[in-house]
Amino acid sequence: MRKIKLIVAGLMMILTLVVAGCSSMMASYDPNAPIGKQTHDTITGIEPGSGEMQVLENKVMKDYGLNHWNLESGSEATMTASLDDAIRNRAPIIITGWTPHWIFQKYNLKYLKDPKGAFGAEEAIHTIVHKGFTDEAPNAAKLLDQFYWTPVDIERVMLDIQNGSEPGEAARKWIAANADKVSEWTKGVHKVNGKKITLGYVAWSSEVASTNVVAAILGDLGYKVNLELLAAGPMWAGVAQGSIDAIVSAWLPTTQAVYFMQFKDQLTDLGPNLKGTKMGLAVPSYVKINSIDDLAK
Repeated sequence: MRKIKLIVAGLMMILTLVVAGCSSMMASYDPNAPIGKQTHDTITGIEPGSGEMQVLENKVMKDYGLNHWNLESGSEATMTASLDDAIRNRAPIIITGWTPHWIFQKYNLKYLKDPKGAFGAEEAIHTIVHKGFTDEAPNAAKLLDQFYWTPVDIERVMLDIQNGSEPGEAARKWIAANADKVSEWTKGVHKVNGKKITLGYVAWSSEVASTNVVAAILGDLGYKVNLELLAAGPMWAGVAQGSIDAIVSAWLPTTQAVYFMQFKDQLTDLGPNLKGTKMGLAVPSYVKINSIDDLAK
């Protein structure tokens, strides 16, 4: 057993040295050289099945003639790790970005302009409840209907979680610092004694933040809150079937339109709880290009 542990420790040390060596060898950004040559014509993306990656591959890259560019898929975690590594070395990088996201609080980034409108119009995040919920639980529905905040608000909670806070702890911290805003959400909402409510959410950092904030406020009002972590499809199906009471994570009218259209007769849309969402390509502010058009040069 000791021999195995020593081998594992040695392998981990080698991997650490390799990663560190690769990081130190990253070339710094040269504003006078073509951005494609410096990034190996690569856009650093996320999961291949995500809405943003599909838009990039099927529309953005075609509209802008980026056939010679590579779209590198991975995950949100690998994308943010690559971004952090590039910024530490002041190296060039082009990423798939979206708002709200904590990276726009932590780093100085900018979106590349999209003059062709290939990424589509701005979306909003909606609050959705199952049909009949507003009649069954009008008190909770009132809070959910009044819940509304900004990308800056949610990104602060997201960044706190990214920096190591537990989601519930980060939610409590934000609530304590924003009592006036919370009082607007709870205006006319009464306390209850242990009534159960189930909130569904997906494992996106934005939805972890928003769902935990709403759950904490409902808990303060006396609700017994159950959180269900699911993939997007099962989450929407759960709301439609009534096993989930509400979600505060419906990206509409585009990203999750397929689920909304499938279940719309079994749902009630309480409207946006956040406006100003955005998808696009983003770069560190020190990178001098400003438009997706610049990638084709």
